[in-house]
Amino acid sequence: MSSPVVVETITGIRSELEALRASGKTVALVPTLGALHDGHLAHVTRARELADVVVVSIFVNPLQFGADEDLDKYPRDLDGDLAKLQPFGVEYVFVPTAAEMYPGGGTQVKVTGGPVASLLEGRSRPGHFDGVLTVVAKLLQIVQPQHVTFGQKDAQQLFLVQRMVRDLNIPVNVEVIETVREADGLALSSRNRYLGPNERTAARALSRAIEAAQSASDRGIDTVLAAAQSVLMDEKLVTLDYLKVVDPKTFLPVDDGYRGPARVLIAAKVGPARLIDTDSLYLN
Repeated sequence: MSSPVVVETITGIRSELEALRASGKTVALVPTLGALHDGHLAHVTRARELADVVVVSIFVNPLQFGADEDLDKYPRDLDGDLAKLQPFGVEYVFVPTAAEMYPGGGTQVKVTGGPVASLLEGRSRPGHFDGVLTVVAKLLQIVQPQHVTFGQKDAQQLFLVQRMVRDLNIPVNVEVIETVREADGLALSSRNRYLGPNERTAARALSRAIEAAQSASDRGIDTVLAAAQSVLMDEKLVTLDYLKVVDPKTFLPVDDGYRGPARVLIAAKVGPARLIDTDSLYLN
């Protein structure tokens, strides 16, 4: 397989894709922050199945990082990323700078996610989802793909992107990619690189807490939350941010009488890394 063509400018990627689109080729976009792992490669594999041309964007978007977050330290490894993508036949890797995406240092017009964007991750990371939705909207305008992939692990982000696409009539299929996990259950994340050996072991508590919640799903929401919380409290290196069960149709927390499909969400600090995990369950 040939190496991907690396494109750094908006004009450049538009020019590359214009002729292909005119010839009837379909395009799939895989938006990433880089530091690629097998979870990202699952997106690339699916994108390869969906479209004639695959574009992977690598952009550490400053708008979605708060003042005290890890923007400057976020792992960056373009050479390593390109080597991982090469066997998949990815045609283009779009790697704009912040100055290319945000001339003048920012943007006055932003996409906001409404009430759901202020909950959970949005409450812990104010403005995060405005930054995510704004850059996703820009990438969709720039690349104009028929398909774009988003991961189920970032469930709130996925919900808001799907809502944005629907509300703003953006003509793209949002393809959902299931969470990819290590053999011991830990969800893959670029931030796992921050973990030392003991922290890596402790991080397994997030997926074990989800398993405990799923096992208790026939005993009511209070028991579900208690089962998950007991697992997390037993792990001293894990500092819980939130543990919630939400209705996947609204992404609002379920009440005591709720019955039906639901999603459990966990965010926690493990050493220097802030990690999230999620899975579905059925309350009955």
